[in-house]
Amino acid sequence: MTILDLRQHTGYLFAAVLLGHVILISTQVTSHTGVPVLAEVTFGAFSEVQRGVAAVTDGAGQLWDEYVALRGVRTDNARLQVELAATRVQLQEERALAQRSRTLEQLLGLKDESAPSTVAADVIAASATPDFRTVTIDKGSDEGLHHDMAVIAPGGVVGRIVMSGLHASQVQLLIDRNAAVGALVERSRAQGIVMGDGGRMLRMQYVLETADIRPGDTVVTSGIDGIYPKGFVIGRVVTVEHGVGGYKLIRIQPAVDFSSLEDVLAVVTPPPSRNTGAGGE
Repeated sequence: MTILDLRQHTGYLFAAVLLGHVILISTQVTSHTGVPVLAEVTFGAFSEVQRGVAAVTDGAGQLWDEYVALRGVRTDNARLQVELAATRVQLQEERALAQRSRTLEQLLGLKDESAPSTVAADVIAASATPDFRTVTIDKGSDEGLHHDMAVIAPGGVVGRIVMSGLHASQVQLLIDRNAAVGALVERSRAQGIVMGDGGRMLRMQYVLETADIRPGDTVVTSGIDGIYPKGFVIGRVVTVEHGVGGYKLIRIQPAVDFSSLEDVLAVVTPPPSRNTGAGGE
């Protein structure tokens, strides 16, 4: 065992001496560029290691930059989505506000043009059955409203108050089958009575066959009923047919869209016919 160990140590020593001899020779031997061979070999080896480390570092840095950029894009997208949602909500609010402003302008314009004094009110409820076509408004006797006051909208006649509380009133719509209003054709001045049919249309009755009425004619209030002021729009003639008893059968499209009522005006000043007792035109 001792001899074997000695031989191994001798071999290691010989290899070390040989390597040292090669290194000494390399330091003295130069390459064709004048640089020692040992330095050139050492630089080549270390440069490859450095190049590998640099490649790994650059790759890691690029991956990090891409990750940071991706996080930034995701953050920007999330922010833009939030801003877009907020903008859409704001746009809807502005559209609703603009529509509300236009409606109020129409109401104010109608109030300025009409001689009677009026009280603005909001529709807060509607009847649940087609047999009684009514709506409830948020003004009542405390605001001077009472039974048989006319109610109008920017488009035309809405109906009349049939019941009034302190802070709310019930309005019978013109399309109710029990509603009626004195009317005349604006163009020819032919007169009759406009009544509701419980649906979406109106009918004009008691108009003589000889009266000049055509589809498209505007029908307005005549004021003879003592409830509705004269000259407010009721609707437009849709059809004119021969009826019975010497009268025409006339169908009218209401000027007011009763399915989307929001703002109305209650006429608090009685029409002249009620004050004077005069009827007709």
